[in-house]
Amino acid sequence: MTFDADLFRENLAARLRRQYGKNISQANSHDLFDAVSASVQEVIMTAWMATRHEYEKKSVKQLYYLSAEFLMGRALSNNLINLGIKDEVKKVLKDMDINFDIIEDEEPDAGLGNGGLGRLAACFLDSLATLDYPGHGYGIRYQYGMFEQHIENGYQVEYPDNWLKHRDPWEIKRSDLSVTVKFGGEIKYGKTPDGQDRFYIENAEEVIATPYDMPIVGFDTNTVNTLRLWQASSPDGFDLQLFNDMRYNEAVFRQNNAENITRVLYPNDNGPQGKALRLKQQYFFCSASLQDLVHHFVANHGTDFSKFPDYHVIQLNDTHPVVAIPELMRILMDEYQMGWNESWDIVTKTFAYTNHTILAEALEKWDISIFQGLLPRIYQIVEEINRRFAIELRAKFPTDYAKQNHMSIIHDGKVYMAWLAIHAGFSVNGVAALHTELLKTQELKDWYTLYPQKFNNKTNGITQRRWLLSSNEELSKFITERIGHGWEKDLTRLKALEKYADDDKSLEQLIAIKRHNKETLTEYLKRKQNEFLDPDSIFDVQVKRLHEYKRQLLNILHIMYLYNRIIEDPSFNPPHRTFIFGAKAASGYRRAKSIIKLINTVAERINNDRRVGGKLRVVFIENYRVSVAEKIFPAADVSEQISTAGKEASGTSNMKFMVNGALTLGTLDGANIEIFKEAGEENNFVFGLTSDKIIEMEAEHSYNPQQYLERNPALAKVIEQLVDGTYDPSRQIFKEIHDSLVYGVEGQRPDVYYLLADFDSYCKAQEKIAAAYADRKGWARKALINIANSGKFSSDRTIEDYVRDIWKLKKVQVSDSKK
Repeated sequence: MTFDADLFRENLAARLRRQYGKNISQANSHDLFDAVSASVQEVIMTAWMATRHEYEKKSVKQLYYLSAEFLMGRALSNNLINLGIKDEVKKVLKDMDINFDIIEDEEPDAGLGNGGLGRLAACFLDSLATLDYPGHGYGIRYQYGMFEQHIENGYQVEYPDNWLKHRDPWEIKRSDLSVTVKFGGEIKYGKTPDGQDRFYIENAEEVIATPYDMPIVGFDTNTVNTLRLWQASSPDGFDLQLFNDMRYNEAVFRQNNAENITRVLYPNDNGPQGKALRLKQQYFFCSASLQDLVHHFVANHGTDFSKFPDYHVIQLNDTHPVVAIPELMRILMDEYQMGWNESWDIVTKTFAYTNHTILAEALEKWDISIFQGLLPRIYQIVEEINRRFAIELRAKFPTDYAKQNHMSIIHDGKVYMAWLAIHAGFSVNGVAALHTELLKTQELKDWYTLYPQKFNNKTNGITQRRWLLSSNEELSKFITERIGHGWEKDLTRLKALEKYADDDKSLEQLIAIKRHNKETLTEYLKRKQNEFLDPDSIFDVQVKRLHEYKRQLLNILHIMYLYNRIIEDPSFNPPHRTFIFGAKAASGYRRAKSIIKLINTVAERINNDRRVGGKLRVVFIENYRVSVAEKIFPAADVSEQISTAGKEASGTSNMKFMVNGALTLGTLDGANIEIFKEAGEENNFVFGLTSDKIIEMEAEHSYNPQQYLERNPALAKVIEQLVDGTYDPSRQIFKEIHDSLVYGVEGQRPDVYYLLADFDSYCKAQEKIAAAYADRKGWARKALINIANSGKFSSDRTIEDYVRDIWKLKKVQVSDSKK
């Protein structure tokens, strides 16, 4: 892209005048961030408009990725890198005495996602644009992210994540494309002029959905796709008469009720009101998105909806957007008077479903009372889908009534959204080889028997533009100096780095790069949290959503064990280690929040015990998010991927660590297996039970955690320290954690995630890490081999797999708009 420095400078100054009434010398750092971003948006806008024009002109099939989360991270640097103008912009700013790093830090992380689900969606959008595929995202414009995490007295405390405190310079409000979404009401029945049945809703709550568009800039291409996010408001949200009657709260009740839909990402759903709000969120953005697509189709192609699948493929990112399936049926039948069979034929050619979990409790289901009350017409359609499906089940399994009931989309008072997605979608994919195999042979075995042709695997990936080129500039330069450019769009080219595995100069340089990245993280944590880290220690990192199956608890139990050894045996002299955690626990997830308290309590004890002598340090990074992750991954030596085998669908943090030269400490779970295959188990650290062994133990009910406590006194001591007053004088704070491991709580068997069974193997793997790290060049060699073999884990490869097997898209070259 041609960059006009003079025009950029003019746009920057003009933006400051128009928006803030200031010149450059008067502007503060946020003013400058906003003006710089607005000026970059001007550069983007021409290509964005050209991309839309090209798609319209060529009338191409397009992909629409429906997701409750898009964990985008900061946009400024990423957009500049993808545009290929970051150096030029930095030079312009430097000439104007503007520090780019300072203004970059002014950008908040967009509060549109929380975990791997949302980050995957963001990587996919980046890859689609980079590869010149017409693919866009649809989601929710949350006013607040899930929450801003503070640690107070060791506990997680949630504060509003007010990421929209200032305007978002990357979005464009499209009020002209607003649509109406309806909730509740009564179903009415009538006839069309030609005598066909017609259903409609009366007395419904109406909510206005207004779209905000964000550009998705491809790397080294003119393609700029779109992320469209919906915001909720009420069409008649302010009652002036009530306000004049001094009934102020009542006057704005409708508006507040509507705005609550897009207020917060993942509101607490432990009660009926929270569950109803979650369902409202899901239907709101699905209905708005489908109305948008249908209106656009009709405007361009008329009402011959048999062509709809020729121009649209909709990927459902987990179960959150599955309500889109009956919503498209409703639109086609109720608004365009199509018959059931015609509508169903279109639906079953349009939707594909990605499953992201093996945990049964995470397969979303809704109480009929909530679902039917909020979405009466949608529930009626789901009932009819299920009635027809029941006929299919009886034909397939005529005497297996238990299977017929279990596979029913509606049973036991609930609507099973995954079942609806599998039945209606033309594709069902898992996100790692093991995950897909377990779906086929375990969790979704009956469905695989019924629809074997629908199932396929698409191993997740990450975009190397953000997670290497942007976040690890020194390593990127190291790579380019050795193999040249091209890896930025074809990560498999990193394989050429293997020839440097025994080159001492390269290994020394790699060691120096890692050391500098560790210093950068150390400085950041010193400034932000007053934490003092030793960059010469092993940086052992576990950053991800806090959930019991991810086993942050196993990690901290091992740290407690190490601490005991150091105190009890002054001659024990392991290499100095810094254990780094970063995680948010869902606001209603009590036990996960207790684990955060445990981590911080143990950290406080260890970090202030002089007897430790620097051998051990534990750090919990507050408010883990993308912009912090971009500092953590380049600095990590060890990547903790220690979920119970068979429980993690894929993982993508493992890929980000790998491409940045961290060695994986992991179970044979999710994408770990594929990482070990690509880079070699000898260059990583494998431990723990296999998924097959766990399945066998669960089938035989043979697991007894007590036997592991009896045979390992050191482990028994650590577990007892949870309740003996060592870390909590009241002996109550960690009692639930203790009891969940030893006795079982809330009707669960003890140690559901096999921490005690894997503890000894985990400790031995950690000892291997300590021994391997002593050989610095040997460690660097392993790191280099991991980097060289990370090519498979680019989201570019994942997208090409989706395109080939599911979406059937064609590349669209967008010409340079200046020509």
